[in-house]
Amino acid sequence: MGAIDESYEEPAAAVRGADLVILCTPVGMLSPLLSDIAPALAPGAILTDVGSTKRSVVTAAEAVLGKGNPFVGSHPMAGSEKRGVQYARADLYDGAVCITTPTPRTHPDALNAVESFWRMLGMRMSRLSPEQHDLLLADVSHLPHAVAAALVAMQQDEALDLCGKGFLDLTRIAAGDGGLWRDILLDNRENVRRSVQRLHQHLDALLQLLEPGREEALKAWLDAAAARRRRMIDLKAPL
Repeated sequence: MGAIDESYEEPAAAVRGADLVILCTPVGMLSPLLSDIAPALAPGAILTDVGSTKRSVVTAAEAVLGKGNPFVGSHPMAGSEKRGVQYARADLYDGAVCITTPTPRTHPDALNAVESFWRMLGMRMSRLSPEQHDLLLADVSHLPHAVAAALVAMQQDEALDLCGKGFLDLTRIAAGDGGLWRDILLDNRENVRRSVQRLHQHLDALLQLLEPGREEALKAWLDAAAARRRRMIDLKAPL
């Protein structure tokens, strides 16, 4: 397909002489990969990644790379449930958010270089600590995938033939790679547990609103959610 200029059998061989190394594997593979490539990195080389969790990855990178840490955690918020080079798009990153997760040990030059790289691809930048990243992404990324999977799993076979576009839109991400999402959910399990508990509280509140005599309160609950969704879309609208 012409997607790769050069390929290597070993990761260490791939990074020799590179100025910028971007690790694009499932999060469960990142820590051993860092250990494999560290001895082969050129002086001044900068590393980043595209993992969906950050605390464990950044901690591993700082332990492996030590003083003068050239690693900057990155999470480009782009992609789909589809996997493979055949689904690549030239506009994948246009206008999307990329989160970097610097720590006090992150070298400022490395941070600036990584953020400049993502901006060059058309992304908007945001900075969070690794811990804050994992806390917030549990709500807006990791829990939604688990909920989409649960919504598919709970359906009776007869109902699947009746589902419309709304159900398909809501559960699209459930078609993602199971191994990839297993690693994400397990790596961020404590935050995901808290997110599940908070969702449970909101569903319990909905159960109360379904009781007789709560019609107006139910409408207000739905209207508040709709208004918040519209504001979210307005904030993401291109300038």
